[in-house]
Amino acid sequence: MRFTLLIVIVGFMTVSMAWAGGQMKSPSAASTAVKSPAAAQRQLVSRQVEVKRLKQDLSREESDSRRASERLQQQDQAIAELQRQLHELQARPASDSR
Repeated sequence: MRFTLLIVIVGFMTVSMAWAGGQMKSPSAASTAVKSPAAAQRQLVSRQVEVKRLKQDLSREESDSRRASERLQQQDQAIAELQRQLHELQARPASDSR
């Protein structure tokens, strides 16, 4: 899941850079797409907020993934201990259990 968010962030940045590159090549397109410096500033702030949100989402996903991994490791250890105990019980002679 965290890789998906990372891909989204990279994709967003790539599209933004490609879009900005297209704006630089075509002055007439740039003048129609961004009407004023204030609009460009608002757009920049909006994109910065979106990047910040995506980074927070990525951080949260990584944290969730770490916690899930730790839980699985604890469960694996518990299973291994139970299997060890079961093998010990199965190895005892039948007379010991009576």
